[in-house]
Amino acid sequence: MSSCIFASQFIKMQSQNNSEEFYSKLKIQLYETSSWPSTYLFKFIVTSDQKKIDKIESVFNNMGAVIHSTASKKGTYVSVSINVVMENPEKVIEKYQQISREVEGVISL
Repeated sequence: MSSCIFASQFIKMQSQNNSEEFYSKLKIQLYETSSWPSTYLFKFIVTSDQKKIDKIESVFNNMGAVIHSTASKKGTYVSVSINVVMENPEKVIEKYQQISREVEGVISL
């Protein structure tokens, strides 16, 4: 099973957990489900605000990331998918934390 699926399940549960405990569990799951370095799929949803989309993309600049953005049917939201090789689960978690600090209202999947 891919590490992205586990991360998605954990990110959705984040509001129910203490952040430290949440990220600790996520790190364990990522180590158990993938060998590192590994290609990792990040997925984020934001309102259709180009500044937010640009900010998410800028976090992955110069990493060789493949980034795809898809607008929702009504154009209210944008899904941003990022495939990038990550060194280890700690680096994955750092990216999730950075995005959550820098992009207001982002949903991480």
